Amino acid sequence: MTNTIVDFKVSSLKNLESYICIVNAFPLLSSKEESELTKKFYCLKDLNSIKHLILSHLRFVVHVAKNYSGYGLPQADLIQEGNIGLMKAIKKFNPIFKVRLISFAIHWIKAEIHEYILKNWRIVKIATTKAQRKLFFNLRKIKRKIGWFSNKEVNIISGKLCVSGKDVREMESRMSIQDMTFDLLPNNDIFNNKKNIFLFLEDKYSNFSYNFEKLNWKKFFLKKLKKALILLDNRSKYIIYSRWLYNEKKSTLRELANYFGISAERVRQLEKNAIKKLKFIVKYKKFN
Repeated sequence: MTNTIVDFKVSSLKNLESYICIVNAFPLLSSKEESELTKKFYCLKDLNSIKHLILSHLRFVVHVAKNYSGYGLPQADLIQEGNIGLMKAIKKFNPIFKVRLISFAIHWIKAEIHEYILKNWRIVKIATTKAQRKLFFNLRKIKRKIGWFSNKEVNIISGKLCVSGKDVREMESRMSIQDMTFDLLPNNDIFNNKKNIFLFLEDKYSNFSYNFEKLNWKKFFLKKLKKALILLDNRSKYIIYSRWLYNEKKSTLRELANYFGISAERVRQLEKNAIKKLKFIVKYKKFN
């Protein structure tokens, strides 16, 4: 077996081209060499064997990742996800089945890349079910050649992929929609910008004019109440503040009775008369 495989760190490489050149320099394994290494790892958990297997198959991951370059995602990230799939495949590979490792690993490599694309292609996940995933990657290839599907084309695709025509239409619609920023971008003119979603959203559960009127009336009422309190005598004013307007614990009738040296019933009467007077002043008296 060749001993030309050497250690390297991907993080130390300057760019993706350097990485690709290095992985292509690792020699391919013959069927016999691969069989020996997979048996060593499967039976003995030999780490040096899995190292040789991974490095000799990195070029295949690069080749697979290149087929997914049209999704607008970094090629390096796609390769990295494919490498994860390769390592998972090697861990689960059983040499007793007498097949080449890459034939088994290709499904794991694609699965990891697919998962990464589905999570990162759009902000909102575009495919969640098995049928939607199948449609997403197959429709991407078809949509390069034609526009919107006709009913005949929908029937052909749904029959070929074993999905419903409704699923085909829904996925076609999802793929045609682009992400848009919700908030205004820096230095964006709110009146001239027509691409921000929040400018077109309608809040059906609130009434701006009602809320504004309610707030304005509250401020107006509090202003009148403050002026009305000034017109009360000091004892009545103290009772109202102690019973209704202090944020801390409210005073009881008995506490106020002890404070003024009168009965609790008299305090209740004073409170009732003060409130009645305040209502009249707020309702009928005009302040400047």
